[in-house]
Amino acid sequence: MSLVDVENLWVKFPTRTGVVEAVRGVSLTLGRERLGIVGESGSGKSMTGRALLRLIRPPGVVTADRLRVQDTDILTASDREMRGLRGARVSMIMQDPKFSLNPVMPVGRQLVEALRAHERVSWAEAWKRSVQMLDEVAIRDPERVMGLYPHEVSGGMGQRIMIAMMLLPGPEVLIADEPTSALDVSVQLQVLDILDRLVKDRGMGLIFVSHDLNLVAKFCDRIAVMYAGRIVETCRAEDLHRATHPYTLGLLNAVPDLERPRDRLEVMRRDPAWREAPSVSARVNEVSA
Repeated sequence: MSLVDVENLWVKFPTRTGVVEAVRGVSLTLGRERLGIVGESGSGKSMTGRALLRLIRPPGVVTADRLRVQDTDILTASDREMRGLRGARVSMIMQDPKFSLNPVMPVGRQLVEALRAHERVSWAEAWKRSVQMLDEVAIRDPERVMGLYPHEVSGGMGQRIMIAMMLLPGPEVLIADEPTSALDVSVQLQVLDILDRLVKDRGMGLIFVSHDLNLVAKFCDRIAVMYAGRIVETCRAEDLHRATHPYTLGLLNAVPDLERPRDRLEVMRRDPAWREAPSVSARVNEVSA
């Protein structure tokens, strides 16, 4: 059984000038694997992830033929059921820890509260497990870090704290929304190594949202490429070099290649027909070879 099952997902926002369709007809499934969703800013990647946790508030409208996370129907679940789902069974790492962590609370208190919101454990037990989780995400001297405020930690450490917070309740699905976009290369690799190890050790499903095709190709098992709210191409990560859609090729050719340097990088050329083409399915049994 798939951990996530989505069919024909639409996310729309009414505005004064008309309805903006942020996600248009997306279909995908997620097993115990790493699914990468890539595309430019505004392509609908983050909105797809937020829709899975019903984090899109009115006037935003979410519709789908099917939108299930494990055994929960997201479209019909009550607010109480969604509170039980978020964090405990499905967690989401936001883009910037500086905006996700409470600036007036020590890190340790935030970790403890995140765990106790989903499990009936004592403060002492929650503190112990929080320290262990910080150690698991490669933070040195976790006891000291528990007493720090968010502004006292670096960007890389803040991101690892967010990962620890999201993993504390032991979710089966993790949605990582560009978790490395604000980090330098060396810290990026550390964060990816941590995510890779935890996903493998815990048997989790991971949706990795990014704008970096090469990064996702090295880290994920499958890739879905989004453009203008739709999936335009899917493939196995190792087959990314065989991509055929002009948009995917344009993204690849717009990135510098140190092994094969070019005089000029390609400028993305967009065809209006791409926007109106039907969305490609990213369901497990329908991924193109």
